[in-house]
Amino acid sequence: MEQVTAQERHKLKKFISELETYRGRHTELVSVYVPQGYEMTKIINHLSEEQGTASNIKSSSTRNNVTDALERMIQHLRLYTRTPENGLAAFSGNVAEREGQSDVKVWSIEPPVPLKIRLYRCDKEFVLEPLRDMLQDKEIYALIVMDRREGNIAILRGKSLTPILKTTSNVPGKTRAGGQSSQRFERIREGAAKEFYSKLGDYMTQELLHNKELKGIIIGGPGPTKYDFVSGNYITGDLKKKILGIKDITYTGDFGLNELLDKSQDILAEASVTKEKKLVTQFLEMLAKTPNKVNYGQKNVMDNLKNGVVDMLLLSEELDEKLIEQFEEEAKKFGTKVEIISTQTREGAQLRDIGGIAAILRYEVHQE
Repeated sequence: MEQVTAQERHKLKKFISELETYRGRHTELVSVYVPQGYEMTKIINHLSEEQGTASNIKSSSTRNNVTDALERMIQHLRLYTRTPENGLAAFSGNVAEREGQSDVKVWSIEPPVPLKIRLYRCDKEFVLEPLRDMLQDKEIYALIVMDRREGNIAILRGKSLTPILKTTSNVPGKTRAGGQSSQRFERIREGAAKEFYSKLGDYMTQELLHNKELKGIIIGGPGPTKYDFVSGNYITGDLKKKILGIKDITYTGDFGLNELLDKSQDILAEASVTKEKKLVTQFLEMLAKTPNKVNYGQKNVMDNLKNGVVDMLLLSEELDEKLIEQFEEEAKKFGTKVEIISTQTREGAQLRDIGGIAAILRYEVHQE
């Protein structure tokens, strides 16, 4: 499966954010998706035919805007001697702020993963969903919290934890009804618990078994119930193989899911939700303990980069795009690893607050 790098994700996110700001007064903004391996000349011919069709639009302003946008798009696509390796997403339209004025612009981007769809659409806004989909982390984890009373299943995709199912049991409380022997009452409780385990296992099969993006499963809960559930014949063999760990937690429900996420940082070490936190935390700890092996600030880090001593470069996503590109270009010269850090986490916000540029060095450098 194709992976989108931090730099590619940042570039695509900025591109989408810009185009999201534009709205057409009528259906006059043009979106074109050229799939991987498709002949560019066929797309151009199709757009030329659409120009002819657009001449029938009754509103003169809409007609002019559509035909002008198509003409700019055709001129732009003719600059390509062949379709780029991953295909092309292109957009054009009149984005003048005042009605009656003309400011026809064109944008294009070669996506970080191959385009599979061919699309032409004229609408009031640009069609960006295929590009947004590329920003989604493809690998996902399932988090399951449970005790004898209830079970919850949630999906962790990137930094987003989404509950997808909640189920409850019929296990009676610990106080038995009058006339029941303690042994009989305990058998009833055990039977109800096993029924609940089977039901939760069935839900796991329905929700997770055929999810090809599922990378792993983490199960948590208070007490020994979770171990009884995992060790019994309640979970299919294929899903059991994906269990990465079992954690002791205090709660179930939404509180339990968030607690399980917090306590699973070691298991999720390579997941994006913890990777950024780990990198920034490592930088901050080194800043306190071995300050000569880290640096921060635009000038200081750029000097270190040019001297080839930066091992890992951390850049906040809120930096200016051109500044990010300058640092990325310099980093390439010495094989420096680059991570674009979001501000969705506490650690990402800390990086932003110290200027958004930090470096972990290959060896100690004594600052003058």
